[in-house]
Amino acid sequence: MAEFIRIYEDNPNQAQIDKVVKVLRNGGLIIYPTDTVYGLGCDITNSKALEKIARIKGIKLAKANWSFICYDLSNLSDYVRQIDTSTFKILKRSLPGPYTFILPGNTNLPKDFKKRKTVGIRVPDNTIARMLVKTLGNPIVSTSIRDDDDVLEYTTDPELIFEKWQNLVDVVVDGGYGDNVASTIIDLSDFEPEIIREGKGTTDILW
Repeated sequence: MAEFIRIYEDNPNQAQIDKVVKVLRNGGLIIYPTDTVYGLGCDITNSKALEKIARIKGIKLAKANWSFICYDLSNLSDYVRQIDTSTFKILKRSLPGPYTFILPGNTNLPKDFKKRKTVGIRVPDNTIARMLVKTLGNPIVSTSIRDDDDVLEYTTDPELIFEKWQNLVDVVVDGGYGDNVASTIIDLSDFEPEIIREGKGTTDILW
C-alpha cells in the first residue's frame, strides 16, 4: 500500500522530498502535483519502473508518449539536439509553465527511449515537482492520471487520488488540490510550431 505524504508547495520540507526521491531511486512509482493535473511518475533511468507505468496505462513502453519533467532548461542539452534561437526564446518565456514541448531528441536519451526521434519536455511551475527532480538529479518520466471516464475529484483531490491508486503506486504526494486542465502541447521539432493540444497554457507565447 502506498504512503501518503503531505508536502506544502510554498515551503516544501526537504526531508519529505528526500523520502519521495528515495522511493524513486529504488524503482518506485509516485503520484505528485504539477501546475496542471496530478502526474504518475518514476525515475527516467529505471526500466522496471517504466514498464510498471506502461502496464498500468495499458500500453507498450515503446509506444508511450510521456513527458520528461525537468528542473529547468539546463537539462535540455542532455536529451535534446541543438535547437535554434527562436525555439529557445519560446521555451525561455514559457517555462516554468503549463506546457509540454516536443523537441528533437539526441543520442543520449536513456536506453528505453533510444529509438525516439522526439521527446516531450516539461518544466512545471510547481515547486514540489521541480524539487523532486532537482534532488533526484535527473528528470522524472511522467504521465497524467487524468482519464476521460474518471469522476473529476479522483484526479484533483489528493485523498481520493490515494483511495484510487494506493495499491498501484508507492507514494502519493499530497500537494493540495490539483487542476483538471492538462498542459498545452506544442511541437517545436520541425520548422513551424504546431499546437498538438490546447490546454492550460496560452498559445500566445508562440507569437
